[in-house]
Amino acid sequence: MSDLIAIVGRPNVGKSALFNRIVGRRIAIVHDQPGVTRDRVTAEAEWRGRPFTLMDTGGIGLLRGEKASDVIVKAAIEQVNLAIESATVIILVVNVQEGVVPLDREVAQQLRRSGKPVLVAVNKVDTSKAEPQVAEFTELGFEKILPVTAIHGEGIEALMNEAVRLLPVREAQGGVHSPKSTVQGSESDGTENSRLTTQDTGLKLAIIGRPNVGKSSIINALTQSERVIVSPIPGTTRDSIDVPFEVETDGVRQRYVLIDTAGMRKTRRVDDSIEFFSVQRAEDSIARCDIAVLVLDAESGILEQDKKIADRIVENRKACILVVNKWDLYEAAVRTAREEEIARRNRKSKQREAGPMTTLTEFADWVQKKLFFLDYAPVIFTSAKTGFHLDRLLEAVRYVAAQLQQKIPTAILNRTLRDAVARRQPVSDLGHRLKFFYATQVRHSPPTFLLFVNRDELFSDQYKKYLADQMRRAFGYEGCPVVVVPKPRPKTIEPVRAARRSRKPAFR
Repeated sequence: MSDLIAIVGRPNVGKSALFNRIVGRRIAIVHDQPGVTRDRVTAEAEWRGRPFTLMDTGGIGLLRGEKASDVIVKAAIEQVNLAIESATVIILVVNVQEGVVPLDREVAQQLRRSGKPVLVAVNKVDTSKAEPQVAEFTELGFEKILPVTAIHGEGIEALMNEAVRLLPVREAQGGVHSPKSTVQGSESDGTENSRLTTQDTGLKLAIIGRPNVGKSSIINALTQSERVIVSPIPGTTRDSIDVPFEVETDGVRQRYVLIDTAGMRKTRRVDDSIEFFSVQRAEDSIARCDIAVLVLDAESGILEQDKKIADRIVENRKACILVVNKWDLYEAAVRTAREEEIARRNRKSKQREAGPMTTLTEFADWVQKKLFFLDYAPVIFTSAKTGFHLDRLLEAVRYVAAQLQQKIPTAILNRTLRDAVARRQPVSDLGHRLKFFYATQVRHSPPTFLLFVNRDELFSDQYKKYLADQMRRAFGYEGCPVVVVPKPRPKTIEPVRAARRSRKPAFR
């Protein structure tokens, strides 16, 4: 694991804004309301050739109306303590406009006890009048006091140069890392202040679903840690949290990024701007993931919102795995129903009632019928609480990832498609017949095939689905959407008869 730079401080001093500025992308939600960040938000990054992990944390200290005994507050504080404990370098963010407040002193005292190198980033120094006030923060007892303006990117280069200097020295092939770096990310301003690149850390799995279906619990169970906050209160998760995860299979270490997302509620039920941005981040996570893991609740079944979330996956053409979580609770309910059925039979009741689905196969068939537009996605039953079938979830991830990497030989692809077209010609009311020339695979994820035909308007959506189903039957692609793109072949040779007519002299 790379060295960790943790950003800490009391609520609403600009920690998330600083995190986003350093990374160069809008990852953590920034809002005027204190206490927005709860979980540890991380990003793999590089500054002047030196890789590290950057971490944003929740505010240290209680907000008005909060109690230390509240489950979410308690968990958020624990997340900050874990960040401090695991950090290599700590950046303490304070607000120059408010000066040194008692809570700053408490945070500083906690950081001194940790024994870790600490840099003080005095945020919001955006005017010449504010610069003299920076010296006030020397009373916190740290040597390095650096003025920054996170929202404008001022002072970031000096801060990061100092932070990287405090990291342990690492040597790459051929010597020490080069001081050169590049600029990436939507937040970058194209200046020397943004010399940072993010690093690809493995296959990205977006864990998505309605609130309280167990998304965060699944991530904690897979990583065997309390990596993200779990509570029965809807809306606990706000940011989309990237959690690096490694697992060894047959002696090979596989790297993943588990993306924990906020629960996606109906639009009319989104209460405030924070939740709006949380849901937006969840939707963005679908767009940037490699495989979407849609978590369903075995107890409540499939609701209308589940179908809408599934539709987002289809719209983004993402590979998908359906996870029916809390199977232990459903199994207990089924066991109770069976006992009641036996009791009714013993009473020789003549009434026959339809009992609950009692097998995994029955439930899986029902799920795929309900989500018929995701019928290509495998269904896995899990219990994050007991660990039931979590290994099968990882097996499904590996299998679907392998399916995404398939490269179909052109000869076999064309033979398969010709047979499919011969079996079923597309119905057209235009008086023309589809002519299929050849096909080629142009993309892996999602599997995309370009079909050269005489007229692309002869392809209806139903016929595209038919060909996609035929290709899935021939080549597998379980869990993967198959995209078929018809393209009319350009007319490169003018018909001979038309050319001869054009050369004849005009009749006089």
